[in-house]
Amino acid sequence: MDRNTRSVEDVLRLMDGLFAPEADRWTDKAGAWWDAFYEDRSKPVPFFVAKPDESLASYVDRGLIRPGRALDLGCGPGRNALYLASLGYEVDAVDLSPGALAWAEERAGEAGAGIRFHCGDAFAEDAPAGPYDLICDSGCFHHLPPHRRVSYLELVERTLVPGGHLALSCFAAGAMGSELSDAELYGGAGLRGGLAYTPESLRWIFSGMEEVELRRMRDEPDDSLRFGADFLWTALFRKPESPRTPGR
Repeated sequence: MDRNTRSVEDVLRLMDGLFAPEADRWTDKAGAWWDAFYEDRSKPVPFFVAKPDESLASYVDRGLIRPGRALDLGCGPGRNALYLASLGYEVDAVDLSPGALAWAEERAGEAGAGIRFHCGDAFAEDAPAGPYDLICDSGCFHHLPPHRRVSYLELVERTLVPGGHLALSCFAAGAMGSELSDAELYGGAGLRGGLAYTPESLRWIFSGMEEVELRRMRDEPDDSLRFGADFLWTALFRKPESPRTPGR
C-alpha cells in the first residue's frame, strides 16, 4: 500500500502520472525521448536553426530588456542562450535532453560563449536558482500539463528579481497545439504534443505580472538572421516591484 503523499510537490508528481508517457517529455525521465528527437540535426525542424526569436531580438532593439543575468528554460540547441550571451548576458541554460545540450555546447564552443548549461528538470531542487533579470522560454511552457503551471509560476516568482522580465513564446490557439480545456486533458485526452493558448488565457495565468507586450510572432524568411513563426504567441511580462494580486 502506497500512502506517501503529504506535500504539494507529492500531489503534483502524482498528477504527472496521469499524463504518462507524455509527461516523460518534460520530467526527469525525458532524456531518451528528447535525445531521439534531437538525434537527426538535419531534420527540417523550425527551431533547430541557430537564430534567436525575432521577438527576443525586438525587445533588445527597443531597449525593453537590458543585459544582466538570464535563465533560458528548455534551451534546446541553445539559439536564444547564445544570442543573449553575445549581448553580454550571464546565461544559465536548462534542458532535459543531454543530446540537445551537447549540440548547444558545441555551438557555444564555436562562438566562444561562456554559458552555464544544466541538464535536468528546471523545477528540481538542484536547478539553477538565480536571481535572474530575464527568464527566456521559447517552447517549454506549452509542453507543461495544467497542474505544472503552479510549479512554473512559483519558479518565476522565486528566481526573477523585482522589475525582471519573462520573455515567453508558446503555441497560439487556432494555429498549433491542443485546444481542449484543462478539465478535458485530465479525462485522458493527453497533451497531444503541446497546449495552445489564447491571449486571454495567458493574461489570466500571468496576471500577477505586468504585461509589456503580447502579440503573434512574426514569420521570418529563411535568409533572416532571426527565427519567427506565426503559430506562436510571444509575450513579455514584467515582475512588479511590489506584489500584485493575481486576477486583478
